[in-house]
Amino acid sequence: MRSLDDIAQFIAARFAELVAEHKVPGAAIAVLKDGEIIDAAAGVLSTATKVEATPDSVFQIGSITKVWTTTLVMQLVDEGLLDLDAPIRKYLPEFRLRDESAAASITTRQLLSHQAGFEGDVFTDTGRGDDAVEKYVALISDLPQLFSPGELFSYNNVGFSVLGRLVEVLRDKTWEQALVDHIVTPLGLVHVAPSAYEAILFRAAVGHVGPGEDGVEIPAPTWALVRSNEPAGSMLAMSPRDLLGFVAMHLGEGAAPDGTRILSPLSARAMRTPQVVLPRLTGMGAAWGLGWEIIAADAPVVIGHDGGTIGQSAFLRVVPEAGLAVALLTNGGDVFGLFEDVVGQILREVAEVTLPGLPVPLDEPVAVEPAPLLGLYADTIYDLVVSVDDDGRIWLDRTPKDIMAEIGEKPVRTELVGFGEDSLIAREATRGIHPVYAFLGDAGDGKRKYIHYGRVVTRAD
Repeated sequence: MRSLDDIAQFIAARFAELVAEHKVPGAAIAVLKDGEIIDAAAGVLSTATKVEATPDSVFQIGSITKVWTTTLVMQLVDEGLLDLDAPIRKYLPEFRLRDESAAASITTRQLLSHQAGFEGDVFTDTGRGDDAVEKYVALISDLPQLFSPGELFSYNNVGFSVLGRLVEVLRDKTWEQALVDHIVTPLGLVHVAPSAYEAILFRAAVGHVGPGEDGVEIPAPTWALVRSNEPAGSMLAMSPRDLLGFVAMHLGEGAAPDGTRILSPLSARAMRTPQVVLPRLTGMGAAWGLGWEIIAADAPVVIGHDGGTIGQSAFLRVVPEAGLAVALLTNGGDVFGLFEDVVGQILREVAEVTLPGLPVPLDEPVAVEPAPLLGLYADTIYDLVVSVDDDGRIWLDRTPKDIMAEIGEKPVRTELVGFGEDSLIAREATRGIHPVYAFLGDAGDGKRKYIHYGRVVTRAD
């Protein structure tokens, strides 16, 4: 598979078959190679309606939206309206957190690279009006600070809603309208829905939440998350071809195919420049840039982002050196298996890139002293209790709270085994994934202060 024709033949021969094999209700894929795009789709948009998935169907891209929001922010930098390293309060005086000193010092750069340090998974519904993001930012003033700004990486959805509000204030328009005016329209994208109101105009995929008694995936009861979180990825939907139209601009150092300048070359490069190195975590890359995840930092560099909403999962992988990008959008089933068999295969054969595999337990687990790790860790959406039983086995009990409990997530008990120095991994997989939990910091008395699984959660006992 060296040419775009080779990729097209592979997709034509295998994509629909693999979608069915992995019990994914519906999926769409697009591949960009040296400026040209091919696309395809298979399956259905909903197992209830059985409407066929087509290449121009729109799927939610979830947190891939964060790369779009970052692009809007970097346009402000290009225009001299924003300094990445100035406190964000210079532009959003109303920005407040429980820790006043942190709120006064947090910069836009720290928000873009998930280093701001405050709790980041809050999905308060502030309505469907144009003031939803503004109201949301006004309600986060009691969020706790987990660590000093710039100290660690902790994936932060709230921070991107704050960035969305920054765009609204400096553009004097909603985040949705800024997205359309400053990215979608200049790029000539045609199948992009900033919200559910636009998605209804297209063939829109519905998420699925698992198989029923008959083995058929069940459509999700709701289509989108709340509008207050749309700059972080709660509802933006598009076709994979349009997603790669956006990526092509980034590979063109900020210029659209017709030469229209969307970003400066300096800003396009800055977005994919590492800002923070990550510990080894399930589903996370080696480092993070501004918006972009740095999935592989060694040559050839691989950047991208994943996204998940209610029953929909999106994957984007980009190899700039090879002029290659692949977007896979799905609506349920074994999405990680499909990703490996399709996206992984294309990257291996076209760019000679083998992505790091998902972590799995070692044949001989690392010996870990459990005492420093035991106890209660808590944030707004989960209580996490690490305990040890009479046989010396380590367990994690995760109890959902707030919106996670409201959408029906159930408590989970997982056995953990040693994976590395101060890290544990789930012995059993959930939907094909063995989560890794790193234990960091010093809480005194030899205890670890944080449990880190992509999000930092602070000891609460």
